[in-house]
Amino acid sequence: MKKILFLTGDFTEDYETMVPFQMLQMVGYEVHAVCPNKKKGDSIKTAIHDFEGDQTYSEKPGHNFVLNYSFDDITLSDYKGFVIAGGRAPEYLRLNEKVIEIVKYFFSNDIPVAAICHGIQILTAANVVKGRKLTAYPAVGPEVTLAGGEFQDIPVDAAYVDSNLVTAPAWPAHPNFIREFLKIMGAHIEI
Repeated sequence: MKKILFLTGDFTEDYETMVPFQMLQMVGYEVHAVCPNKKKGDSIKTAIHDFEGDQTYSEKPGHNFVLNYSFDDITLSDYKGFVIAGGRAPEYLRLNEKVIEIVKYFFSNDIPVAAICHGIQILTAANVVKGRKLTAYPAVGPEVTLAGGEFQDIPVDAAYVDSNLVTAPAWPAHPNFIREFLKIMGAHIEI
């Protein structure tokens, strides 16, 4: 069974953690949900970001999501893919040196990576987007440009693929985001 590393953290977006985690398990991957300074069985608090006609998303309390793997037990060579959840967690997760090393490992080894919404902040902090085309929540667009990436302004329910990288603006893109990630993972699903 192929393993996927799934990075999340406190006040990550609820849907951007719960939905990809469950969808990837549903199709047969072993998904290790981790957060720095936390171990298997610890939980993170999530936040629900909704689009209600304001100038930006609203934020409400989400769920407590239980991590199923310990961050300190990660062996990078075990993983065939890497997913980064969005929300507020990436703004502090990108300050963790080991998180940056993990991102660089996946990019330097051309292993599939999927990042959604503000998760792209971790990619820009790791300096891996230079010369890449990608998307993010629109407020993260300037960071993509400053980091040397080419920001793609696409609909909120779309995903963008550049080689081994799949990105999306926000959770409404989950069907396309996960479908494209599964494609670059080499998954074949017949209906």
